Amino acid sequence: MHGGTVRNAEELARYVEDILRRGLGRCEAVAVGLAHGAAVNRTLGVALDADRELDAMKIGREARLASRQMGRQVGRIAGELGGWPLLRDFFTEVESDRSPGHLAVSLGLTLGSFGWQREDAIAAYLYQAVVGLVSAALRLLPIGQREAQRLLDGWLPLIVERSQEAESRRRMTSWTPVQDIYAMQHSRLAMRLFRS
Repeated sequence: MHGGTVRNAEELARYVEDILRRGLGRCEAVAVGLAHGAAVNRTLGVALDADRELDAMKIGREARLASRQMGRQVGRIAGELGGWPLLRDFFTEVESDRSPGHLAVSLGLTLGSFGWQREDAIAAYLYQAVVGLVSAALRLLPIGQREAQRLLDGWLPLIVERSQEAESRRRMTSWTPVQDIYAMQHSRLAMRLFRS
């Protein structure tokens, strides 16, 4: 948005659709699915591997740190609910700095432990991600609440499609070079409304 790439609702729609198709939907969504499978199959190593791979793929420092912070918060909340040894073991690894604890992995493990279906867990992650983007856009672009709701509604079929595809994938990929460049430049902006 700062670089002038996204200036209105139509450009925001294209930007988010691109991220869902080439970034979030192929990387973080797959991490959610892998972590969900780890919860269902009680395979801590799968979750730890996905967490470390996702950390290596998050090029922008601020986005990487924000994802870790949000993932640790999910862990704290899930820990308060108690009763899931795999969650406890994962978050012990995170709190000991042996695993980064990214949001996608933390959420996938938590929702899998709570009995959610894998596709639903992935869709929940993608939906909350685009809601965050729309929330930021409401502050930065000339769009209102009604337009924001229209955009969210328009992305639902793509979220479902990406969730179904990510459900069976075992390998994370991503190709969002423009997003990565803007993310890396963010820390050097003179004015910022958001941390990442």
